[in-house]
Amino acid sequence: MSIDNLTTVAGHLRARLEKDPERDIAACGGPWRSVGTVHDRAARLAAGLYESGVRPGDRVASMMPNRDEAVDLFFACALLGAIQVPLNVFLKGEFLRYQLADAEPAVVVADAAALPLMAEAVKAPELSGARLVALDPLEESDTGAVPFADLLVDPVRTWPDPGPDDLVAVLYTSGTTGMPKGCMINNGYFTHMPKAHMMHGWFTAGDTSMCPLPLYHGFALSALMDGLVAGCRVAFDPVYSASMFLRRAREIGATQFFGVGAMAAALLATPPAPDDTEHAIERAIFIPLAPAVKRQFEERFGTRAICEGYGQTEVLPATMGDGTSTGRPDRASAGRALPWLDVRVVDDADRVLPQGETGEVVVRPLEPYSMFAGYWRKDAATLDAWKNLWHHTGDLGFFDGDGSLYFVDRKKDALRRRGENVSSVELELAILKHPAIAEVAIHAVPAGVREDEIKACLVLERGARLEPAELFAYLRENLPYFAVPRYVEFLDELPKNAVARVLKHKLRDGWDTPGTVDFQALGLVIDRSERR
Repeated sequence: MSIDNLTTVAGHLRARLEKDPERDIAACGGPWRSVGTVHDRAARLAAGLYESGVRPGDRVASMMPNRDEAVDLFFACALLGAIQVPLNVFLKGEFLRYQLADAEPAVVVADAAALPLMAEAVKAPELSGARLVALDPLEESDTGAVPFADLLVDPVRTWPDPGPDDLVAVLYTSGTTGMPKGCMINNGYFTHMPKAHMMHGWFTAGDTSMCPLPLYHGFALSALMDGLVAGCRVAFDPVYSASMFLRRAREIGATQFFGVGAMAAALLATPPAPDDTEHAIERAIFIPLAPAVKRQFEERFGTRAICEGYGQTEVLPATMGDGTSTGRPDRASAGRALPWLDVRVVDDADRVLPQGETGEVVVRPLEPYSMFAGYWRKDAATLDAWKNLWHHTGDLGFFDGDGSLYFVDRKKDALRRRGENVSSVELELAILKHPAIAEVAIHAVPAGVREDEIKACLVLERGARLEPAELFAYLRENLPYFAVPRYVEFLDELPKNAVARVLKHKLRDGWDTPGTVDFQALGLVIDRSERR
């Protein structure tokens, strides 16, 4: 049966089981497991969840790193028609409570590290009905948790098959610009995702893929679906190690890598070795990746790097390429719009802008199930994002004459200073040219109506030192006056989420730290006569 005729995750799993039950599908740090093994475990788990009271449409929250049970639970929920809510393993306190309270799960599955946090969280009145399931052997302390093994029972189908409109997951956004929103992902959307990757040759039948991204993230779950639909196998290692990357690739015979740009940078930071090209990797997917870093990676490791892609949990992906486009020397192309999506760039009034002009990227579907189904229990936020029948991504970009999209910035990260718009991404790239600076994150500091001051949070190269006056002199020399930050702070590391995205809202909140340097207070300012 054609993949176009299968519109549920359960349907794809059963079709793959019927066709090739012995084919390996996934590994999570241990041995490969076959389609038959995963289906058997998922079917037994689905039956156990049903016996415990979970019904189609109920939420099943989970908190665990990449491990076999994460794959089992994903497919079990898909078979049952329950809605999985995989949570970031680093959540705690109010952040954890908020997402659990928003999802209201019937069951919460937790590993040993998360179990005490979950046990405390489910005491909240709004979670009083949630059952706690322990993945790992229980200690003497009583949390009221049920052992995960108790949910593996003989499979008995007593529920209707889910359809393409039925939700299979609620994935919470990373919250880089505010409180997370749960993206509702239905079966049709999940089964639609692999079409884009297969069309552009990112995944092919028989591939062995490395994907160390966490299985609570949409990017990793899309890789799992790619493996299922394309007929390849994917290794979801629990931890990404740049120093062990090539050894691991050779060990599993990897032909493809699926990751984010920061992983490529980490690989390039390792010492070069004579056997850097001794591997079987044909394609390395790194989104995003600067053109210069892409060239360095390809030259050193002798394999093709693909960085042409743009998307978010709400529309994954929106634009893509196959790695052959050269883009611009200073900026990587995000590829072209997929045939089932209408992607435009608009101004604040939603008027479509001509090529070359920067505006907000908006998207609307041309086929069913090519986008998410809205925000969980947030109708107002859904309507706001979909004003004028366009999904507003909150990202700024522009199209070139060939129809390729170029990402510019998050809309909320665009700054306005001295009457000029300043792109935080553009400013970050410029500051990174200083040899002593390893990482930089720019954010706005409110300074009046429609104006901002700029703060730069910097991580220096190991062993480097940089005095404020020396840095200011460099910035004054290399930046337009209106883009020179007023504030800087030297940090040991930038706060990031699991896929290495900088959490700028953490930098904005309580920005005026004791370590913040105010150039203006030090008398380091640019006189009007020195602006040119």
